[in-house]
Amino acid sequence: MPNPLRDLFNNAMSPARRELVDASIPARTFDDVILPAPTRHALEQALQQIRKRELIFDRWGLGERHASGRGLAFNFAGPSGTGKTICAEAIANALHKKLLLVRYSEMESLWAGETGKNVAAVFRAASNQDAVLFFDEADAIASRRFSSVTQGYQREANTVVNVLLKELEDFDGVVIFATNLAANFDPAFERRIRTHILFQMPGVAEREKIWQVQLHAHKTPLDDDVDFKKLAEKFPVSGGDIKNAVLKAAQFATAEQIPDREKRICQRHFEAGIRDVMQSKKVMEQTLFESGDGSHAFQAQQQISSSMIQWEQRLARAERETAALPAIVERFDEANRQTVLQLQKIMEAQIGEMQAEQKSTFTELRNQLAQYDQRLKVLLYSVAGIGLVAVVALILAIVLR
Repeated sequence: MPNPLRDLFNNAMSPARRELVDASIPARTFDDVILPAPTRHALEQALQQIRKRELIFDRWGLGERHASGRGLAFNFAGPSGTGKTICAEAIANALHKKLLLVRYSEMESLWAGETGKNVAAVFRAASNQDAVLFFDEADAIASRRFSSVTQGYQREANTVVNVLLKELEDFDGVVIFATNLAANFDPAFERRIRTHILFQMPGVAEREKIWQVQLHAHKTPLDDDVDFKKLAEKFPVSGGDIKNAVLKAAQFATAEQIPDREKRICQRHFEAGIRDVMQSKKVMEQTLFESGDGSHAFQAQQQISSSMIQWEQRLARAERETAALPAIVERFDEANRQTVLQLQKIMEAQIGEMQAEQKSTFTELRNQLAQYDQRLKVLLYSVAGIGLVAVVALILAIVLR
């Protein structure tokens, strides 16, 4: 788990920081793994590519035309327990090189940019030690990039994948990716990985041999009723499942209530062991699948991965459409503002017209009032004149008497 306090302490106190890889001297070879013929043939071709690298890039001059992408990257894809990890070790053994297994728990960091630096560091370590670099469960670091980045962790995840792609392009050695969820890989890895090898489930003949090689040829006590061919025909399981079944069968045999020197691993012990393994797988699938005995987990996981990719694409499309909403709202607001301005202009024009009409009416009323006032004055003057004449006439009448 990424731990920011631990990362800070390690970065500050140790110049070399922490170990990002587990280095080992490979001991297992291709004789230790039983593979279907197509898978073994593909591995032999992969080894041929590695061994003839000098011929291709140096003596044939292709290295002068291809400055990058000269490394050899392989993708081992297939269900769990089909021999991917053993084959990675066997390739390193065949090349007489160390195997560097990447430690994701140390590589991932909560500090922005640190995980990308750690990715570059493991490639430098493999180059300096001339070792085979091995990313087991590689879908944990090589998953598809986010098409729409809205959160910090999405940006960091995309940066890590970009750094991994760049380092893979520049790496001059051998790197192996192993996964049982190849559909989760970012599509850009398809071009940068030179060879993709499918690890298929073993057939009957391979399963029979796998049952046999899990036991010591001289020390393991077997009962006469043991029939590996029947076990291979009856139980279509992977090599990893057979390994677990053999160990369980040995446990069941030791629980027999007889002296240890008389104990033997019988056919019933092997059958009980493999049934227990299959039942365990069924329990592990219980929360994901409605039914099944565990033999179709890989196909079901691939279907789930495909569905997740489709949902991610739909989500990205929805995010793009959502991102366009502000522009749509802005255009709507602009149209609304223009409409309001037009309405304001129309209302102002109408008010202006009404004010002009009212002004004209008021002017006419004032003119009419002025005329009435003039007429009133004339009338008053007339009345006053008449009254004056009457007074004069009255005075004259009095005087003449």
